[in-house]
Amino acid sequence: MERLDGYLRIKDAAAFLGVSPNTLRNWGRDGKVPEHRHPVNNYRLYKETELSRLLRLAEQRPKSAPVHRSPVAHRPG
Repeated sequence: MERLDGYLRIKDAAAFLGVSPNTLRNWGRDGKVPEHRHPVNNYRLYKETELSRLLRLAEQRPKSAPVHRSPVAHRPG
């Protein structure tokens, strides 16, 4: 992972979170993850401390129960 004074580029930040770069872009666009921009090239950057906090919060959330579907009777049409 390339570190830029506590910041990660999108590829490294996505790997850190275990998601794809596109997912991370969507989360940033939706305001779920704070994005910062490199002042020279305008690349997205993510603070490692903010990503760590996000992971801790995700680990504290209760997991949702699996969805169980009941069988549906087939009606001849």
